[in-house]
Amino acid sequence: MGNCFGAKIKAESPSHSAFTSGTNSKYGSKNGNGLSSSSSRVSAASVPPTPRTQGEILQSSNVCSFTFHELRTATRNFRPDSVLGEGGFGSVFKGWIEEHTFVPAKPGTGMVIAVKKLNQESYQGHREWLAEVNYLGQLSHPNLVKLIGYCLEDEQRLLVYEFMPRGSLENHLFRRGSYFQPLSWNLRMKVALGAAKGLAFLHSDKAKVIYRDFKTSNVLLDSSYNAKLSDFGLAKDGPTGDKSHVSTRVMGTYGYAAPEYLATGHLTTKSDVYSFGVVLVEMLSGRRALDKNRPSGQHCLVEWARPYLTHKRKIFRILDTRLGTQYSISGAQKAASLALQCLSMEARYRPTMNQVVSVLEQLQDFKDASTGPVPSPAAKKTDRSLDSSSRRSRGRSLEEAASVNGKVAYPRPTASPLYG
Repeated sequence: MGNCFGAKIKAESPSHSAFTSGTNSKYGSKNGNGLSSSSSRVSAASVPPTPRTQGEILQSSNVCSFTFHELRTATRNFRPDSVLGEGGFGSVFKGWIEEHTFVPAKPGTGMVIAVKKLNQESYQGHREWLAEVNYLGQLSHPNLVKLIGYCLEDEQRLLVYEFMPRGSLENHLFRRGSYFQPLSWNLRMKVALGAAKGLAFLHSDKAKVIYRDFKTSNVLLDSSYNAKLSDFGLAKDGPTGDKSHVSTRVMGTYGYAAPEYLATGHLTTKSDVYSFGVVLVEMLSGRRALDKNRPSGQHCLVEWARPYLTHKRKIFRILDTRLGTQYSISGAQKAASLALQCLSMEARYRPTMNQVVSVLEQLQDFKDASTGPVPSPAAKKTDRSLDSSSRRSRGRSLEEAASVNGKVAYPRPTASPLYG
């Protein structure tokens, strides 16, 4: 086994931002890109200044260093049938290591891991690989994926994460098939709360990190549907001193980026809050942030949904019909109101992620006297038509093929920057 390093910076509780020393690590999934279609320090008074060189980052990282031979053995020589997902970074493979020694184990024994192998032609490349080691090698929180280790050997760059058996939130919301069943209302609220806690932790005074690429494909689920944020290739340190923002190249994903960030390149924690609002609407509606297979006027989810979010009696028109009557009207209204606040066009009117967490905590297993309305026959007919069209399109995709094969799908990154 390669070298393992010391204690990680760890959150004392899932919902708070204080750190203590610990021994665990993080997992993420590569989706680093410019604005795609589908950096790197921890700053805190109690944390030493972030290393700037590659050598210093790797030496200060609190994760294990694997050899390429060890990871090749753990993944059975990167066999095609071990692939969990593919994207701009490369491929993610399923592997096995011994739980305590981290040496390769026989398939089906020891601890299951996800090994992300950098495609040597990858656009993201070494810089974002290093950013993940930098962030996830120092941060620890129940709602961030655990990075177990890395491999840097000649031209080989790999990352080793904890295995997330239920794959991404994206798959559970948008894929059709026996493997991915529609999430219930309570599970959606549970996932939303977990993801919000992860962002709140990153935004805390002792972490001061802006995630910058919050979307459904970067939210991974464990066996109990606990949400964990993955992919820190685009993360940035937040502003310091009296600065109000970080000026940076516009990167991220179409449909999720905040309007002021797109217009100015000024990045703040409220940029993440906007992205969270988009994902929350996706969770409420079961629709993608951008879907050109929808009728004209419905391609952009936020633009289509905003008028309904502002009227309490019209909210049910955007709710996922697969939810049936699982939700309470009052609970749905509160969730929609929260999403609308997060999507405020002016950043100053958006809540903080701590405030978002507080609201979502109130919505856990929320019940009142009334349940969700039953849509009219005409509405049902329209939704069935739209869902049928969307299913036909997705049925032709490679992602659906992966679902049929029963693989756990991890985020599938794209790598083309839209802004230079």
